[in-house]
Amino acid sequence: MRLVSLNIWGGQLWDELAAWLPAAGADVLLLQEVTRAPEPSPEWLTYRDAYRELRQRANLVGDISALLPGWQVAFAPAARGPLSSPDEAILRSEHGIAAFFAPHLAVTAQLHTFAHGAFRADGWGPEPVPRPVQLFRVFDPVQGSQVVAAQFHGLRDPAGKGDTPARAEQAERVADALEGFRAPGEPTILAGDFNVVPGSDTLRRFERLGLEDLIATHKVPDTRTSHYKKAVRHADYMLVSPEIRVQAFQALAQPEVSDHRALVLDCTFLSQPASYLP
Repeated sequence: MRLVSLNIWGGQLWDELAAWLPAAGADVLLLQEVTRAPEPSPEWLTYRDAYRELRQRANLVGDISALLPGWQVAFAPAARGPLSSPDEAILRSEHGIAAFFAPHLAVTAQLHTFAHGAFRADGWGPEPVPRPVQLFRVFDPVQGSQVVAAQFHGLRDPAGKGDTPARAEQAERVADALEGFRAPGEPTILAGDFNVVPGSDTLRRFERLGLEDLIATHKVPDTRTSHYKKAVRHADYMLVSPEIRVQAFQALAQPEVSDHRALVLDCTFLSQPASYLP
């Protein structure tokens, strides 16, 4: 199985991303900064707040689904708020995370909950914005077994990526969700843009679940691309349980399809019966 985790940056590098996604060879895509248009919209909209102005694709759920016909998609919105069209019309948009699964896989269980806050339906509001977490149990007929794949997009803090009480609470909520979802000894992968630095309390909390940080194990020095200009170069992580057999893991420097690098895991996992349930 090939699993890819990537913060797609609202699709700002859409041409590059659209060329790469169908060719990436992925079976599972765990994507952060994904948009969905709940009403008819032009292809591009603009997000504005006190810190930034971002041009982004209006409907990445639809855009990516069109690139990957037959794939299954699960979108988890964090918030719904106003964006501006090129003619300055105000349109509603949803922002969150999404998972895509190749047609040959079976998604046999799933949970969408929140690592921080709850769905915000009345606008983007102040930082920190809500943060969803997704958990899936996926049957792979090639291996005749199931694996848990989970993702979240960690809290953004204008002060940086250090440990904070809010991030500690977020990590506890993710850990609680994961412990409640997976069974003892079940192969597990947790990935996403955690927005923390290596060695953080967040990572230590997940390691206490028995998960191995592949960024640390493989001594990955950088999870950002040339489009990211700040000095702190880590944000994205992938952790695996001992039942995952890592064949290859990399943070792709090329092609650049976002300001984040794609994390790509090729793996097998210890066999469980096809009828396995926790």
